[in-house]
Amino acid sequence: MDIIADILLAAGAIGAGVYCFVLGRRLNRFNDLEKGVGGAVAVLSAQVDDLNRALAAAQQTASVSAQTLTDLTKRAEDMSRRLELQMASLHDIPALPNAPRQPHEPAPAPARATTPMFARRVHATETGDTA
Repeated sequence: MDIIADILLAAGAIGAGVYCFVLGRRLNRFNDLEKGVGGAVAVLSAQVDDLNRALAAAQQTASVSAQTLTDLTKRAEDMSRRLELQMASLHDIPALPNAPRQPHEPAPAPARATTPMFARRVHATETGDTA
């Protein structure tokens, strides 16, 4: 009975050794930096670093663009105020008599005629003339 127990114990030890050997090889392939999950993790880590650098560059560019846009908007508002002031000052200048009329200016009123605009014609039968 001792021999059978020793044989079963040796078989179990050999089986456990083979299992550990196979498991160790699988673990080495799993952590391999070229083909396994370790390689995938390394690639993803490098991509995250690249994306962080690209994001920082994009944020810097966006802030510079926003500042430039703000400056241009302020300049445009200043120019708009100047143009409005110049347009307002142009209304104070009297128009020249022979100057061409601007499209937004109303046409000058026509001179008043001395003859009436409407006249009533009297029919010959009303006046008594039969000629």
